[in-house]
Amino acid sequence: MHSYEEPVYLISVVSSILNIHPQTLRQYEREGLLEPSRTQGRMRLYSKKDIDRMKLILRLTRQMGVNLAGVDIILQLKEQIDNAKEEIKQLRDELSKTNRQGSVHVSKALVPKNSYDIIIFDE
Repeated sequence: MHSYEEPVYLISVVSSILNIHPQTLRQYEREGLLEPSRTQGRMRLYSKKDIDRMKLILRLTRQMGVNLAGVDIILQLKEQIDNAKEEIKQLRDELSKTNRQGSVHVSKALVPKNSYDIIIFDE
């Protein structure tokens, strides 16, 4: 079985799967909404990830009436959200690891490691 991001589908297969004209795929590529891989012979190859992205584009344009400029903005925002979610996950993993070890690495400490004078007042 092929990985999610491995480009294996020809344009004719993708257009058949999505029930769209191959020219639509070419247009969306020209618009920068889709970026299929290319063989050495310059044939377009699509991955399952590309197909899922195309399904989202079709849903936005057909069912929600979003124009291509709007689709581009939505896809950019979705990518930023996905990146932020990944960063949050990494930070949570790091925090969890830190909590298990019971200490924070000096480079990650919020309070600098300095010596402080303690003054005790007698009453």
